[in-house]
Amino acid sequence: MNFKKILEKNYIKISVPCRVDLGGTLDISTFYLPLHYLSPSSFNIALDLRTKVTLLPWEEGYVKVSSKGFESAVFKKDEAPFNHPMGLMFALANYFDAHGVHIKIESSSPPRSALGGSSSAAVAIISAFYKALGKEINPEQIAWLAHYIESSVAGVPCGMQDQLASAFGGVNQWIWKMGEKYPEFERIPVFENEVEIKAFNSNILIAYCGIPHVSKDINKQWVESFVRGETRLVFKKIVDLTKEFSKAVKSKNFRQAAKLMNQETKLRLEMTPDVLDKAGKKMFEKAINCGCGARFTGAGGGGCLWAIGETLDIKNLKFFWQEILTLVETAKILDTKIETNGIIIC
Repeated sequence: MNFKKILEKNYIKISVPCRVDLGGTLDISTFYLPLHYLSPSSFNIALDLRTKVTLLPWEEGYVKVSSKGFESAVFKKDEAPFNHPMGLMFALANYFDAHGVHIKIESSSPPRSALGGSSSAAVAIISAFYKALGKEINPEQIAWLAHYIESSVAGVPCGMQDQLASAFGGVNQWIWKMGEKYPEFERIPVFENEVEIKAFNSNILIAYCGIPHVSKDINKQWVESFVRGETRLVFKKIVDLTKEFSKAVKSKNFRQAAKLMNQETKLRLEMTPDVLDKAGKKMFEKAINCGCGARFTGAGGGGCLWAIGETLDIKNLKFFWQEILTLVETAKILDTKIETNGIIIC
């Protein structure tokens, strides 16, 4: 379908949030189906570091994708390689049989920061095409579609917590299960209102460590060790820790939440020591010393760390983290807050 004429009349702009998380990997069917009897779940927080996608008119018969941190690419319709660095974006365009379109991606988060950026962009792109076609913006449907398209081209098993955080926003526990015909999720908002969410901002801290991550590497190790039967008991423990963590956050017992987060991080480190780099391990140790919890975001191996704790403990930790981050040129504490909204038409 030629989108050039549609977009010449009106550009389409959509934005969605990114996320930090705990209990990731459990959103992959390789894990949650064999462990279904334990009701596996993941916890995540949407952040106001939003990814904005704009659909602009382009040359008929071609699709262009541009995004900060990547070289722009243009391919003839149906000829874009899906194993390209921006192959997912071209696969999404292909789903809509689109051409005559320039997909412009602008992210407020650092490139490859393990905040779910590619999945966020996917949700925004699908929403933008829906808007261009006059279709209803259905967050659940869009999240599933983004998940399945990403899974089909990624070459590794993929979860869907990133897409859900982008589509819905807020602070949520997501329970993974099998419905009568297909996988389903249950969304459990952790807080009852925006006042509680706003207050929770003082109990978290997010930092970019300055080293881009590649999620495939560590995710692949987790998947393979689980399939071989080597880490089943570890992931059963992670299922329990994630549930208890969600309860602790809901009850505002942030010291308990910190302890549970640190237990989860230690289990991941035992399986994959590279999940935290040298600076990340120092930051993790400082968090423990300050009475806080700390964890990598996404699949780790670079990117961001986030912490949880009592307000005064978080303030104390921020000082120590800033000292560590000054040693890496691009590293920094991220100026971000919890985002209660998901998909927004700009």
